[in-house]
Amino acid sequence: MTPDELQTAVANGEIDTVIVAMTDMQGRLIGKRLTARFFLETSASPQLFCDYFLATDMEMTLVPGYESASWEKGYGDFALVPDMSTLRAIPWLPKTALVLSDVTTSSGVPLEHSPRQVLRRQLDQLEKLGFAADMAAELEFYLFNQTFDEARSSRYENLKFSSWYPEDGHIFQTSKDEPYIRAIRNLMERADIPVEGSKAECSPGQQEINLQYAEALETCDRLVLYKNGCKEIAHQMGKSVSFMAKLGADLSGNSCHIHLSLRSLKDGTPGFHDATADDGMSTLFKHFLAGAIKHAPAATYFYAPNVNSYKRFTAGTFAPTRLAWSVDNRTTAFRVLGKGKSIRFECRVPGADANPYLAFAALIASGLRGLAEKLPLEEAFAGDAYTADNVARIPRALYRSLDALERSDEFHKSLGDEVVRHYLHCGRWELGAFEGAVTDWEKLRLFERC
Repeated sequence: MTPDELQTAVANGEIDTVIVAMTDMQGRLIGKRLTARFFLETSASPQLFCDYFLATDMEMTLVPGYESASWEKGYGDFALVPDMSTLRAIPWLPKTALVLSDVTTSSGVPLEHSPRQVLRRQLDQLEKLGFAADMAAELEFYLFNQTFDEARSSRYENLKFSSWYPEDGHIFQTSKDEPYIRAIRNLMERADIPVEGSKAECSPGQQEINLQYAEALETCDRLVLYKNGCKEIAHQMGKSVSFMAKLGADLSGNSCHIHLSLRSLKDGTPGFHDATADDGMSTLFKHFLAGAIKHAPAATYFYAPNVNSYKRFTAGTFAPTRLAWSVDNRTTAFRVLGKGKSIRFECRVPGADANPYLAFAALIASGLRGLAEKLPLEEAFAGDAYTADNVARIPRALYRSLDALERSDEFHKSLGDEVVRHYLHCGRWELGAFEGAVTDWEKLRLFERC
């Protein structure tokens, strides 16, 4: 939707509300609802917002210790600067449009630790080399025949999955879910978020709706709108969904597999393809993929930002455990797909709980380090990577990925010291919150028997 189209829609009474939104560190949409009249009268000017929104945890706790926002600094304002290229009508919300924003200080300086800016910085580095990133992500979730309120009141126990048996690829079961899934497909299309298709995944109630690939920033914008929309539409239909990385030990994890290729800004040719090479892979591709593998331990916090995220990395579940690459082998962390001009690689490490801006930025930063270091690509792995004891592991716990990030001079250089310190503090606060909690597992194991 262009500003002129918004003006016409407002004049015709089709739009009366504009949401000005950003994403927080957890990947959630945060913002304000403005009257469409006011939005137009102020020419989409920046909206001031308290800077604590990039210094809180999942519970919106005012987390102490951040350099950017604190009681000592008075929790001042930053500004949401609407990116009018993201303006679109939201068809599942009555008479509502939404615009995503970049975040700056109140004086207009870009806020380096805001997730969209973290990604922009890496895309700027790619642009200096003459390339753009085209990316897509396969985002999975669970669908329940309960409302969010009902699920919470039961403490998320005995949830009613939308199916009672493993349904991967089943047409009959997906026909039962079709009222909701069809609504997602069609409403996303109307919101200018193109959809390829949908299918059931491995476990009862598990779903996947694939969006078409696009330039990296546009893909992330679509993903955060899609994820929020899935929840809003579920709420409207008396259902609930969860993007948790691992809902149960006996359930498949929810992934966010990322597909990436590079495109020349000069002539649009694929950067990863070399027709003269026997394997079709360009030197650029090999260095980039080698960097993604080498620096994956430091990047893992951005792929797996929660304590729960690491429960997903379990052998025999289609989630990776080893940092190897392969040609079309789902047991490895990185998988090369496509032929000729469509060649690309898939990073299978991120879970559906990742903030896409941060996950995409971490993957690109890793690849750029591979280019800078001219890293050689090892031979493709063949066989069952789950049993490959000679291949490096994905960090198996949140504290391990945080330690790897802190130790990485390369990530400090790529993302900036301030950004790395900001997210290390975020991760360590989350870890501390978990370490101080008493879980049901502990009570069941120890209450009587210790």
